[in-house]
Amino acid sequence: MTSRQKVKAAELAVLGYETKSGAVGLRRRRYQEEGLVGLARLVDHRSVRKRKEFGDVPDAVVEAMRQAIKEGVETSTRNGAYLIWRTGEIIRENGGNLAELPSRRTLYRLVAKLTVGTHATGSAVTRRSKAHGATAPFGELTVSAPGEVMQIDSTPLDVMVRLDDGMVGKAEFTGMIDVATRTLAAAVLRPTTKSVDASVLLARTVTPELMRPGWVDALKMSRSVLPHARMLTLDERLEHAAAKPVIVPEMIVCDHGKVFVSHNFRASCRFLEIDFQPTHKGSPFEKGHIEKMLGSVASIGEKEAEGRFGQKGPPRRGPDQGHRPGGPRDTTPAEAAARTLPGRAGGGRGEAGRGDPTGTLRPA
Repeated sequence: MTSRQKVKAAELAVLGYETKSGAVGLRRRRYQEEGLVGLARLVDHRSVRKRKEFGDVPDAVVEAMRQAIKEGVETSTRNGAYLIWRTGEIIRENGGNLAELPSRRTLYRLVAKLTVGTHATGSAVTRRSKAHGATAPFGELTVSAPGEVMQIDSTPLDVMVRLDDGMVGKAEFTGMIDVATRTLAAAVLRPTTKSVDASVLLARTVTPELMRPGWVDALKMSRSVLPHARMLTLDERLEHAAAKPVIVPEMIVCDHGKVFVSHNFRASCRFLEIDFQPTHKGSPFEKGHIEKMLGSVASIGEKEAEGRFGQKGPPRRGPDQGHRPGGPRDTTPAEAAARTLPGRAGGGRGEAGRGDPTGTLRPA
């Protein structure tokens, strides 16, 4: 190596750059150790200052705050003051010295840096979704036939309804959608969804409307308490019922709700020879079709109903909603409307990239 350095120094001298073999060796070693930065330091003579990511905050404080943020993923949303307090408690539990804690302003700056993109002080739903998101790139499930993959889920509606006992409460909407055709195969509306309701959805999916017991009598206007002007005529309802396709599920995708992981629902899937496929916990994006559909149903319900419940209730609710003529609706007609919704909405709206681009699988 020394002889090669002498040869390189001689070549540089011929070109007019007088240098020694030791200088060539120094530059070679700097380049091997630090790259171009090492060569630049020989010219600039200034040391490269490496700043710590979190300044002078001790590493024990940083790790304790990271643990406090991680603990809050599955809990209710807390503010920065709680994270600072919990950081001190973690340091105390680990036998650390609380004197290592920096000033309050420094801790708040540390909270701001460590919570970037985690929604630790924001939406709990978004926080859990980000924490449990996939680390690998997303794949794509190709569905080419009706019933190959179907998704089921339930959501509480942000509207008031009058229950069978006369009390005002809220109802849950449960629906099942076919991924290939985007068809709402079945739906049910209940004050509280139970496992038997989810099993009923499976039975409704594989049974044509006209073959269900009491279907013709249920369509008579004399059995309805809704205003006739806002109802479809008998012929139209029968037409929509006949147009609703009967889709036999091969696979059911659901979340980890108690209704869907219950013994009754699993037994119903085994009886009908349906593959039961739950999603990962905290991953609603894995069944995005049914999530989008439930959001649309909730939006339509808010437009039609008078009362409000839930997060949007107080700012949008009028006075005396429980006693006004246009207030809460009875669950019986609302349930009837939910049962006829799959027939009236079968096939949905036209979308680009659907599983049936020719339209041959959609109802007439």
